[in-house]
Amino acid sequence: MASITFARRDGSPWVPQYLESIDSDSCIGCGRCYKVCDQGVLELKGVNDEGELVDPFDDDEDIERKVMTVANPGNCVGCNSCSKVCGNSCQTHAPAEAAA
Repeated sequence: MASITFARRDGSPWVPQYLESIDSDSCIGCGRCYKVCDQGVLELKGVNDEGELVDPFDDDEDIERKVMTVANPGNCVGCNSCSKVCGNSCQTHAPAEAAA
């Protein structure tokens, strides 16, 4: 199946690469990707001592570390800004397949 392809301003083809996942093992929760995404795709989560994702601002939770998650994947426009600012290359992107 073919990928969805758009034309750039100069007419050259562009295939958007949509955010599919973030590797929580390599993500350090720095927030760089969150800051560059103006589509509301990402959300910061805390990881408790049991490895569960929890509200990072809940004072009742014992947070071990913070990670970024894909909260609204349908909002992604495929610009790849998040991957360009990630120092750990945590994100996985893929093109969308065109409907037949």
